Amino acid sequence: MHRHEDEDSSLTRLPELAQPMLQFDLAAEIEHLRREESWQRGTGRSSRTLVKQPDFRIVLVAMKAATEMKEHRADGRISIQTIIGNVRLKLPQQTVEVPAGHLLVLDRCITHDVEAVEESAFLLTICWPEDAA
Repeated sequence: MHRHEDEDSSLTRLPELAQPMLQFDLAAEIEHLRREESWQRGTGRSSRTLVKQPDFRIVLVAMKAATEMKEHRADGRISIQTIIGNVRLKLPQQTVEVPAGHLLVLDRCITHDVEAVEESAFLLTICWPEDAA
């Protein structure tokens, strides 16, 4: 989730992620993630970047029940919108459940773990301040 200096060059390699208008069938995208090797074996989670702009990113993440993404943080503000299932975020001061249909927003640089309480899929949106883009 950290931005790297060469990310602008990756935008030119993946111009389809930075079109002026993008539209997605999230159910179809989730099914595609469930066919990925990382889902079938390995980590039990799979993700796909749907939108990639210098200051804005949307990533679709699917996780099998009881899988985790251990302590990490984003340099920008993030939102997590659970589409299917229920995810639990362990923050420094509290633990928060984010079931399907709920949205959680975190400020920049808040360390957190993500755990799938049950099989889950969520949209992760990351926004960076203009001066960081």
